Amino acid sequence: MELENIKRVYLIGIGGIGMSGLARYFKKRGCVVCGYDKTITPLTSAMRNEGISVVYQDEEDNLKVSFLENDPETLIIYTPAIPKDSKILNHFRSGGFSLKKRSEVLGIISKGMYTIAVAGTHGKTTTSSIIAHVLKDSGYDCSAFLGGIATNYNSNVLFGDNNTMVVEADEFDRSFLTLYPDVAIVTSMDADHLDIYGDRSHLVESFRQFVSQIKEGGRLIFKKGLDLSGGKTYSANVLADIQAVNVKVQDGSFYFDFKNENVVIENVQLGLPGLHNIENAVAAIEVALHLGIDPEKIKKALASFLGVKRRFEYILKDQKHIYIDDYAHHPEELRACIQAVKTLYPGKKLTTIFQPHLFTRTRDFAAGFSEILSMTDELIMLDIYPARELPIEGVSSAMILDKVSIEAKQILSKEQTLDYVRAQKPELLLTVGAGDIDTLIIPLKEILTNA
Repeated sequence: MELENIKRVYLIGIGGIGMSGLARYFKKRGCVVCGYDKTITPLTSAMRNEGISVVYQDEEDNLKVSFLENDPETLIIYTPAIPKDSKILNHFRSGGFSLKKRSEVLGIISKGMYTIAVAGTHGKTTTSSIIAHVLKDSGYDCSAFLGGIATNYNSNVLFGDNNTMVVEADEFDRSFLTLYPDVAIVTSMDADHLDIYGDRSHLVESFRQFVSQIKEGGRLIFKKGLDLSGGKTYSANVLADIQAVNVKVQDGSFYFDFKNENVVIENVQLGLPGLHNIENAVAAIEVALHLGIDPEKIKKALASFLGVKRRFEYILKDQKHIYIDDYAHHPEELRACIQAVKTLYPGKKLTTIFQPHLFTRTRDFAAGFSEILSMTDELIMLDIYPARELPIEGVSSAMILDKVSIEAKQILSKEQTLDYVRAQKPELLLTVGAGDIDTLIIPLKEILTNA
């Protein structure tokens, strides 16, 4: 497939964070871009305002005339999360259209570019966003496909004037194996997506294959302790090739000194909390130094990084209430998030609202979720968000809640949750999950603002 020949693009599942990035990319190239998704979200609404046509009914009748008949200038992109019986998907399949997975298209776009790919079961969105921001803010420049909305740019796709591309390398469905990066960062390899991989050993095997695809003369940077070799290790709390030292919290921000075998950068300020984010920043600094960016420019860029939507995002912060929202949906992500909140606000009672994501993940990690959610002071759980899955008998939010050791715990509906917060007015509130829990953010903010 030659990108230059593509004039029309249809995306099935356009509302996904990765798919929407591709939609914006092809719109920027001057293509006619349309798509389908099952629900209206702020992201799909934003794309419609940008001139991208989005429909919400899975019917062939909703397709524009230009997508009814196949021609070589039309590209169809789909996400594996789309059901196999989708009417729109099967219209294109039966019509002989050129169909590509999102990951395949990303691989094609990155071919011929200097590609910096960030992989990991968690941490990749923040790390890739920090790298992209440092490259942009320092004047080095880059294009970027991110797995979240970078607050500095209010977008998940950035456009640059050079040949450098930062991309989030997604392990789901082995998507990252379409990439052949010049620089690869691996942030974590915890067991996840076991519905795809079966067990952790197969997941690790895929990560090893991914790093084996680094171009000759390229660079591997990975978190200390991961079962990889042939690159440089990084850490925020143990001895590594690249590390943060002298970590401290001051006036609500984290500060640290960066150190590798050649360079020391002192008193680096990072607005994002938690050791895990310091580790993400350490990896980003190493990439920037590898590209020859001046240490002072790197330090300045990090101080101005505003984070990523739904990654430890402050929704409300005033004298009466602090409300933080995070995308955490794996036990280790949840652990890092709750520990960061507790570190910043040790004297406040923490109320956590958690929505489990996927029946398989709940089944596989129920004990881990229970252990970590016991760290909060008060817990509200929503029902499982199924995403692409059908229910599994015996698997529910109660699997987690029953093993949580704190007494203040309950399962509520979304409406009941709003009523509870309205009545209790918690001083420190955390919402976590990767499903549709984000639909509660605005009403919760309004409740606490007016409390």
